[in-house]
Amino acid sequence: MAAVTALIMRHEANIVTLDQYSDDPEGGAFFQRVVFHRPGLSIALPQIDADVAETLDPYGVQWVLTDQSVPKRMAILASTSDHCLLELLWRHRRGELPVTIPMLISNHTNVAEDVRSFGLPFFHVPSQGPDKSAAEARILELLGGNVDLVVLARYMQIISEDVLDAVGVPVINIHHSFLPAFIGAAPYRKAAERGVKLIGATSHYVTKDLDEGPIIEQDVARVDHTMDAAALQARGAYVERAVLSRAVQWHAQDRVIRHGNHTIVFP
Repeated sequence: MAAVTALIMRHEANIVTLDQYSDDPEGGAFFQRVVFHRPGLSIALPQIDADVAETLDPYGVQWVLTDQSVPKRMAILASTSDHCLLELLWRHRRGELPVTIPMLISNHTNVAEDVRSFGLPFFHVPSQGPDKSAAEARILELLGGNVDLVVLARYMQIISEDVLDAVGVPVINIHHSFLPAFIGAAPYRKAAERGVKLIGATSHYVTKDLDEGPIIEQDVARVDHTMDAAALQARGAYVERAVLSRAVQWHAQDRVIRHGNHTIVFP
C-alpha cells in the first residue's frame, strides 16, 4: 500500500478510492483496487505504466492499469428471451453501463427490432443441429479483435472451449440458481411442482466447465405456495435482470478480481 500510494503521489495524482482485502493476514493473498485522478492522464499513462512495473514487479504481484475514461467494448449474445438483453440496453442508454456495444448476436430474429430501436447493430447467426462449427466460425469472425467483453444475455447455446479460447476476452453468463437441482427444460415448472420457497440467479464468468466458472454476483427472492410456474418465472426474470446488470457494471468498472475459481468484488 505504501508503494502504491507513494507512486500515485509522485505522479501528482489524487486517490479517489482505495479498497483492499487479504484472505489470510498471515501469509495469504492480498488484493487491492485503487482509483486515482490525474489531469492529462492519456499523456502521462506510458510513464505511469513504466513506474508501476518498476515499483510492483519486485513484489511479485499481478497488476493491471486501466484508463476508465475508455469504455470497454461489450458484445451481447441472446436467444429468444429478451428480459436480460433489454435491461442491459436500457441501462446502457441511461449511461449506467460504462461500455460501448458494437454488436448483438442472436441465433433467432425475434429481438432484432428491439435491438435496432436502440441504434445498435444486430447479427443473426443461426445455430441448429449438432454441428455448431459454422455458427461458431461466424461468431468468432464478428467478435475477433472487436470486443473486450462478451455477455450471454440468456443465450441458450453452449459456448465450446475452442470458442472461449479463440475469443480471448472474458465471457459473463446469467442463469437461474436452481442448478443442479432442476436441470434441463422448464426449471420453473419443476420448481413450482417441488414447492420451492426461494428462487434466485447467478452471474459468473464462463469457463470450459460451463456453469462452474467464478461467480460475480447472486441474489434471491422469496416465493410462496400461491405462485404457479409462470409467476415464478416472472419473479425469476426480475432477479436475473438485476444480477446480470450488476455483474456487467462491476466488470466494466474493473471492480472484479479473479483469483482461481473465486472473485473478489469491490462494489
